[in-house]
Formats: sequence, structure tokens, C-alpha cells
Amino acid sequence: MMAKILSLGRRAARPLPEVGSTPSDAVFAENKWRLLRARPRAEGLAFQTPVLLVPSLINRHYVLDLTRGKSLTSFLVERGHDVFTVDWGTPGDEDRFLGFDDFADRYLGRAVRRTALLAGSERVHLFGYCLGGTLAAIHAALRPDRIQSLLTLAGPVRFHDEGLLSAWTRSPGFDSQAFVAAFGNAPWPLMQAAFQLLRPTLALSKAVHLWHRAGDPTFVDGFLALERWGNDNVSFPGRAFHEYLERLYREDALARGELRVSGERVDLARVRCPTLAVTFEHDNIVPWKSAAALLDLVGAAERERLHLPGGHVGALVSSAAHKQLWPRLSEFWVKHEGGAARQKTDRGRAAR
Repeated sequence: MMAKILSLGRRAARPLPEVGSTPSDAVFAENKWRLLRARPRAEGLAFQTPVLLVPSLINRHYVLDLTRGKSLTSFLVERGHDVFTVDWGTPGDEDRFLGFDDFADRYLGRAVRRTALLAGSERVHLFGYCLGGTLAAIHAALRPDRIQSLLTLAGPVRFHDEGLLSAWTRSPGFDSQAFVAAFGNAPWPLMQAAFQLLRPTLALSKAVHLWHRAGDPTFVDGFLALERWGNDNVSFPGRAFHEYLERLYREDALARGELRVSGERVDLARVRCPTLAVTFEHDNIVPWKSAAALLDLVGAAERERLHLPGGHVGALVSSAAHKQLWPRLSEFWVKHEGGAARQKTDRGRAAR
């Protein structure tokens, strides 16, 4: 016991683990969001088609680049991919009127076009995590021309499911319009409290797990990095929050083919590029059936599902992800590479 106490005490005396540390450059910015481009490995890029990572609107992007040994971004860079990431930034009160037209079409469209331009490619591999997966699927259906492949990771598509979030948001007593009128943007502390209610004993469970692994510095650093990310949330722009709850959760409009974005009906059957949906068995935020539904709705001839154990966040950054999940993502993109492979060159660097 004393050894564990001393180990945790020594760790507490040091700074928190660095997060989002893969070297990158902001290559485009608009309003609050930025497009980041990871610097390539020393021997250059191996593939022509870039990968565009789209995180959730309400969580920081660096969960995809958490810390050393737990960074999907760094792993992909080492594999020779040209990696771009959308950083949604922090919305202000003035962003309360931004909706799905802005995020799923206008902003994401600009990110796709700028990514392709800078990479010298006609198309991009579009990746979305959590709500970012929903946005990516919507965009791929609306603007399929520049999408080489679509990959969603725990991205909800069918919202009438057995999860608690679906039950809560469809409660007759929940008035999202009144909520937005009162707050403007949906405050992140309220949303975080709701997620914590999904598993009320999670904090205690994590404390016990940390105590058992207190003598493992690598585990403790990873634990602290993930906790740092988990408590670094942003508010949900009001209009988008209202549309998310009313059109998706309450009406299940995306799965029913009734969602309209920028005045156009979102028909997932228009997604004809190779599509991979990653689902997690113990995901209590996005039940796996909700995310797997994408494959029943797209029109792609090549579609596959990767189903893994683990939860919504842990499975993305666990030690097992380095051996199972991340290589499968890279293999999917390599399989569907649209341009000629680069032979240890870095033609993309000049586009910076």
C-alpha cells in the first residue's frame, strides 16, 4: 500500500501528461474551427489520399491524439498517412444559431476541399468519431464527389435504440426549444452531468482501477491524460443541439431518410464509396446497433463492420487499440487508396 501511495505522490508532483502532442500545423481557420495537418514522418508520406479526422462537436479533438502511446494520429503518421484533423474549437454565445447546415455541410465541406487541395489529391478518406461520425455520414451523403471512403467509429445513425440517452431525449417532458431559449448554447457541465448519470458508479470504478494500477507509471499517465480530456468539454451550439435532439433523437430523421440539411434531403443511399463502421460491444453512449445501422442504409457495394469489445472512449485509446483497432483502420484506407503510393517522398509538404 505504501508503495502505491508513494508512486501516486511522486506522480502528483509532476505536470500532467502532455496531450495533443503530435507536431501539426493549422492550415485553415474559420470562425472557431481550425483544420490541423500533422507533420509527416521523416521518410515522407506513403499514400496519396489524405485522411480527414472529424471528432465530436462537444469534445476536444485531441482524444484522437491523446498522449504518447495512445495517439491514433501519431500511429497513422508513422504508417505514412497524410493526416488532417478538424478542431471545432470553443463556441461563444454568438454561435448559438449555428446548426447542422453549418457543421455537416458548410464547415465540413470546406475542410474536405482544403484537405484535398493541400494533399494534392482529388478525394479524401473521411473518418468520424461519435457525433463526428454522424456529421461525416451526412456530408458523404450530401457531397459524395470528394469522398474516397467513409469510416465511422461509434457514430450514431439510428437514434431510436435501447440506450438511456435515446430514452431521456425522447421524454415528453424535455423541451429542447425552451432549453436553448434559456441557455443559448447547451452548457457543457449539464451535458457532462448527463453522461455521468449513464454510469453513476463510473467515478468510483475508475478510482478503484487507478489504485490497483498505481504502480504502473505508463497506465497512470494514460489515465490522467484521458481524465484531462474527459473534463475539457465544450458547450453545444444551441441550434445544432436543438436539431440534434428533435430531428435525430426524437424523429430518427437520419435513419428514416427524412433529415434535411442545407435544404436537401440526406439520403444515405447516396454513399457509394467503401464504408466501414466500427462498433463497440460495451458502448453505453452509442449502442452498437445505432452505429451499425449505417451499413443497412448506405448504397456502397463495399461495406464492412468491425465490432470490438470495450466502451465508447476506452476502446479508442486502450493499449489493445494499438494492436487491433488502429491497424485495421490503416489497412482499410490502404486497401482503398485512391492514388499511387508515394515512395518515401513528401510532395505534400510543399502545399503547406
